[in-house]
Amino acid sequence: MSLKKSIVLILIILLIDQVSKIYIKTHFLLGESVEVFDWFKIYFIENDGMAWGTKISDFVTFISDRTAKISLTIFRIVAIIGIGYWLVTAIKKHNPKVLILAITLIFAGALGNIIDSTFYGILFSDSYHQVASFLPESGINGHILEGKVVDMLYFPLWKGYLPEWLPFYGGKYFTFFEPVFNVADMAISAGFIMLIVFNKRAFSKD
Repeated sequence: MSLKKSIVLILIILLIDQVSKIYIKTHFLLGESVEVFDWFKIYFIENDGMAWGTKISDFVTFISDRTAKISLTIFRIVAIIGIGYWLVTAIKKHNPKVLILAITLIFAGALGNIIDSTFYGILFSDSYHQVASFLPESGINGHILEGKVVDMLYFPLWKGYLPEWLPFYGGKYFTFFEPVFNVADMAISAGFIMLIVFNKRAFSKD
């Protein structure tokens, strides 16, 4: 897989990811949902942290949420540089196609979410009790590196009470699949799944 093909795939994923996010951001109220099927909804939420909304400040309690947010965004930028270097190196070394494809997907997804984290705070007004505006005339209250990641894909495939005999969660109301995610998250997940499933093909014994 050539670098040119990898870049084209990255651009396609970024385009789909950002167009979907910008549309949701500028047409939906925060928390608004539209049912597509019984098992699939468009549900607008914003993620201010990592996976499942976890924040660094949840673990490092002596720092503020703002410091935690900026630190997370900077970490993501450093990580994407490392992933980009890995991708270019893998292509130059003619590594297996499955490895290059997986890294490409991870890079594209990570970059898509970094765009949100880095720039959305200065490009859009907030979404609380209003539909956000792109570069509103009243000005932006946010700052660079403090944007929130837009999520909208929700697949509540099953809802109900778990059997009483289950340890810890027995009798509790449970939703599968509960996380809300976006196109970038799908790309990252697909890349990691490829690395796990095709591990022997992706990485040589050497």
